[in-house]
Amino acid sequence: MGPQAGGGDTMTQVSLVELENVSKFYGNIRALEGVSLAVHAGEITCVLGDNGAGKSTLIKIIAGLHQHDSGSFLIDGEETRLASPREALDRGIATVYQDLAVVPLMPVWRNFFLGSEPTLGKGPFKRLDVQKMRETTRSELLRMGIDLRDVDQPIGTLSGGERQCVAIARAVHFGAKALVLDEPTAALGVKQSGVVLKYVAAARDAGLGVVLITHNPHHAFLVGDRFVLLKRGVMAASHTKESVTLDELTRQMAGGSELDDLRHELERAPTPPIPKNPGRAD
Repeated sequence: MGPQAGGGDTMTQVSLVELENVSKFYGNIRALEGVSLAVHAGEITCVLGDNGAGKSTLIKIIAGLHQHDSGSFLIDGEETRLASPREALDRGIATVYQDLAVVPLMPVWRNFFLGSEPTLGKGPFKRLDVQKMRETTRSELLRMGIDLRDVDQPIGTLSGGERQCVAIARAVHFGAKALVLDEPTAALGVKQSGVVLKYVAAARDAGLGVVLITHNPHHAFLVGDRFVLLKRGVMAASHTKESVTLDELTRQMAGGSELDDLRHELERAPTPPIPKNPGRAD
């Protein structure tokens, strides 16, 4: 197990989610091999890697979309194999994907409860409890520090950062213990990225264990407690916040020694001096 999260607690803390030497193959293609990480309550574990590093496969295993081929996947210390995303949700793991499964023309409150709508009445008189959904959405967003102008506005009118924040608040409301965020700042500018990272930190402070998937070491270092670097499906490095600097994390993310080799290859060779035109003989 990894180090304890926060405080001076000397007792061994069971990880909310833990992967030990997990591998996944598609035929002869290695998607992941020997990957380990731990997710603790009140901590953010950042998974960094370039395109093709294996981040998407890792998300699918944690979210219950795919099963690992070898290694151990533990939830609350119990080894398990998730059969579906619904089972992952039932076990307290919520995944917020980059493309956000929202209905743009529906109001914020409908999207907040999409698929889990409370109802009033029975039989043919059953109807949506609209007032409860509006009030709950507003109060839950405020509890996370998100003050929307109007929960009746279509969610498609919100900025990308605001939509990400609504998805985070929704996961917290529906009882997630572990929250997996797939590149939440990838398509956002600096200001909106800052807004999202603020609410990622709010989810951590609410006691959730967060897995932040990103290719941006600067964003990761702002909020992360642990860092796992993936490269072509294998672990390139694993660090705690105290054991690595932003510069070193950035260097490893950029390729480390491979980047140095590339720099040498791209350096211009010294330009030979241009000979002067010899004078013509008289």
